[in-house]
Amino acid sequence: MSFAEPLLLLGLLIVPLGVLAYMHHERRRRAAAAAFAAPAVRASVAPRTPGWRRHVPLVVHAGALALLIVALAKPQTTVAVAVERASIMLVTDYSGSMQATDVKPSRLLAARTAAKRFLDRVPDSVSLGLVAFNEQPRTLQSPTVDRDAVRASLDSLAPSGGTATGEALSAALTSLESQVDESGVRVPGAIILLSDGKQTSGRSPIEMAQRAKKLGIKIYPVSLGTATGTIDVQTPSGATRTRTVPPDPATMKQIAEISGGQDFTAENADRLSAAYEKLGSRLSKRTEERELTAGFAGGALGLVLAGGLISLHFFRRLV
Repeated sequence: MSFAEPLLLLGLLIVPLGVLAYMHHERRRRAAAAAFAAPAVRASVAPRTPGWRRHVPLVVHAGALALLIVALAKPQTTVAVAVERASIMLVTDYSGSMQATDVKPSRLLAARTAAKRFLDRVPDSVSLGLVAFNEQPRTLQSPTVDRDAVRASLDSLAPSGGTATGEALSAALTSLESQVDESGVRVPGAIILLSDGKQTSGRSPIEMAQRAKKLGIKIYPVSLGTATGTIDVQTPSGATRTRTVPPDPATMKQIAEISGGQDFTAENADRLSAAYEKLGSRLSKRTEERELTAGFAGGALGLVLAGGLISLHFFRRLV
């Protein structure tokens, strides 16, 4: 819980000060009563006293005062609410290294399956787009609520070429910048970046992460594959050789940190699906500050009424 006007909480000092003043008053009252009648005859002069009951209404009213002061400080809490409108770009690597089979049945097929599961998790009101990249990015689908269109675009990918991560992020950011609501305000956006290797061409992905931060667009990178992943490539002479294609989690982590997102690593299909499912849950909701002033004010009013009723019950008067 937080407070919009925290300095007003200093008013809570009134409560213990009031308690001390009340205790001082009680000591003076008892001293005056002792001076009025000797202890031996006090029972005959005042045969009945309210005892502890006389303090109950005041204790309840003190609680009401404390709640009222807290209400004045405007308490608020952060709650998760469903996203009503947003745009998410899936930025998927389909470079030649995506044919590696260290992630079964292959990196590309595992990525395609996980992405489709992600489509099923996000609310229908969220628009989804797709940028696929090797040494060049291709915006296969601008943000849309048509899930079938995105699925068809995913099915069209076949691994080939190098890796231009920065260029792909640039294309995704440009697409998200154009997503505005009816009043012309840009809707919230996020990027899920899946890549399995180091960049080989194009602009720096770190530069694009800095651009995303300025736009308030978080990037959630997923590093796919293992350090021992390999593919077979043909040499100019026509011979075939095996080349290792490790992912680049260090760069992906840096992208996430700069943009304010979170990075994931996926060494197998299960971990990749889990990462996408977690992202689906996270990006389907947004945090919102809810003010609790009315609740605390209502509680204070309830205690005031309770104190009055207790006083009526014990003493036949409100205070």
